[in-house]
Amino acid sequence: MEFFRRATGRPSRLGVLPGSFNPVTVAHLALAHAALQHVDEVVLVLPRVFPHKDFQGASFADRVELLLTATSEMPAFSVATAEGGLFLEIARECRDAYAGGVQLSFLCGRDAAERILGWDYGRPDAVAGMFREFDLLVSARNGAFAPPPEYAKAAKAIEIGCDGVSATEVRERIARGEPWDDLVPPAIRERVRDIYR
Repeated sequence: MEFFRRATGRPSRLGVLPGSFNPVTVAHLALAHAALQHVDEVVLVLPRVFPHKDFQGASFADRVELLLTATSEMPAFSVATAEGGLFLEIARECRDAYAGGVQLSFLCGRDAAERILGWDYGRPDAVAGMFREFDLLVSARNGAFAPPPEYAKAAKAIEIGCDGVSATEVRERIARGEPWDDLVPPAIRERVRDIYR
């Protein structure tokens, strides 16, 4: 794990928000802020390689710039990259970087949580094994999150107040010439306009 900015202190519980951040949205930051009720620090992780999609749109450097600018006034937020793109790979990189038995909570939207819980990993104990490494804090996204009963303690819903906002929607609105400014943090609006126009 390589840090572009690291919060001070040593968290006992770390929130991990991996994403493509293409671009970073108000929902990303709302989820990170909401997580601070449960964790000491949030690290926003931009993987160098995505497991299920290609790097398209903004460059890696542009995305890092947007993340750093959008979180510049947020001392409890770190910005980093990971070599791996899967949650388990990122969790192991976080453990190496933070050491000391840090507890990990991955932050994601309902759609991502449902993919994680429903994915065929090729072995029946895979999800239970993941939850020995980390738990999930899950925001509503086009619907509320309701984990299966067997994972209710390891996958908790949190409220962020901007259900449905996505980076895809930002890019699509820009492409159609529709209003989009309110979907991204004010600090990066001009830069988003330059990158995605």
